[in-house]
Amino acid sequence: MLLYNSLTRKREEFVPRTEGKVSMYTCGPTVYHYAHIGNLRTYIMEDVLEKYLTYSGYEVNRVMNITDVGHLTSDADTGEDKMLKGAKREHKTVLEIAKFYTDAFYDDCGKLNIKIPSTVQPATGCIGEFISLVQSLVDKGFGYVAGGNVYFDTSKLKQYYVFNDFSEDDLEVGVREGVEGDENKKNKADFVLWFTKSKFDDQELKWDSPWGLGYPGWHIECSGICMKYLGEYLDIHCGGIDNMFPHHTNEIAQSEAYLGHKWCNYWFHVHHLNTSTGKMSKSKGEFLTVSLLESKGYDPMVYRFFCLQSHYRKSLVFSYENLDNAAVAYNKLVARIAAIDKSDGETDPDAFSDYKRKFVSALDNDLNTSLGITAVYDVLKSDLNGKTKFDLIEDFDRVLSLDLIKAAENYSVNKDAENALLGADDELIEEIEQLIEERKQAKKNKNYAEADRIRDYLAQKNVTLIDTPTGTTYKIG
Repeated sequence: MLLYNSLTRKREEFVPRTEGKVSMYTCGPTVYHYAHIGNLRTYIMEDVLEKYLTYSGYEVNRVMNITDVGHLTSDADTGEDKMLKGAKREHKTVLEIAKFYTDAFYDDCGKLNIKIPSTVQPATGCIGEFISLVQSLVDKGFGYVAGGNVYFDTSKLKQYYVFNDFSEDDLEVGVREGVEGDENKKNKADFVLWFTKSKFDDQELKWDSPWGLGYPGWHIECSGICMKYLGEYLDIHCGGIDNMFPHHTNEIAQSEAYLGHKWCNYWFHVHHLNTSTGKMSKSKGEFLTVSLLESKGYDPMVYRFFCLQSHYRKSLVFSYENLDNAAVAYNKLVARIAAIDKSDGETDPDAFSDYKRKFVSALDNDLNTSLGITAVYDVLKSDLNGKTKFDLIEDFDRVLSLDLIKAAENYSVNKDAENALLGADDELIEEIEQLIEERKQAKKNKNYAEADRIRDYLAQKNVTLIDTPTGTTYKIG
């Protein structure tokens, strides 16, 4: 398997440290708000990577953090904690916010068939480990106290900008929102390991430490959690491309300073999902979530399919027109699978191996999911018997996780329902279609109460409305 390694900036053969076993770490969500679909693109591609490694015979031990404290609104360690910001916004405690949005994140993952990692650790559960790690860095001369906070001294490193060897003057103080310099730092690139009450007196979650009452910086969380569960050596570290600097750069700096040796061999970064106006953000324009897509009639599997049609190292442009195209393609694919007669013949082992080899070749090529989907179409276009086709698609979907078999089965059921309409009362059909049009106008006028009334009225007549991106259909019975 060839994977692009962001650290070396080239594709490399993937070879884990321990034969047959893979240690994998995923940067998890900061649970102060819903995940937008740009965030979820990263988790979808990480999910495919884990499932493909498992499919290839590896035993994968994957760990993910939940950031419920310490992630500030600026990458330069300034501004308020995002969790505190969320708590103020909703008039709840930080822990209430964390619980609500962690559950919401899990719910979105379930809708998108994203497997939850075997170990998920909230940052608030590892404060002792973070303090121990920071103390060790101070003892080794990599950390210093200034203005009540503990900073990592990047000048002690032979190389800090490991992903791209910039000089310090090449980079801005921060890369996201408006940032002011921190006068406590010895060097512009230094970052905070531990904050104290001297800087953030209103922080809700604080713990005793050798440096005073405070809380950990965002970057130290991932290093501490990763080393706690996966040890001193890591095979693959995953995240969005925006985590490369400064978050992952800082993780490498502090982890290798603490360990005294190379920490992680492969870095896997997923590129942005953009809109026509640029990078997707919670603070810009329409806040695009899975629930919003569902409210507009889109099956979450359509969004997953949309993501898999593009390579993870290419920026993907989201628009409803592009998503509509994906919906049409996905529904056609499902219809073709539904037409397979799986009772046709027995599985041909030689043909199965040949077509599986094509699928494996696609995924081995830097996780090329687009070619993986092409392998599905190749099966459908072939002259293989129905049973072999069905088994191959079922096998490929262990990695793609597009619910292809389940959706095909539901498609067949819905077609049966459509056929049943042919025998339905003409007067009932006319009423249904008229009410669908009235409901459409009610929704257009934002009269959602009337739209709900029409839906409930038809439900009493045993008529189920089905909203899709191309309009509303229905089934009786």
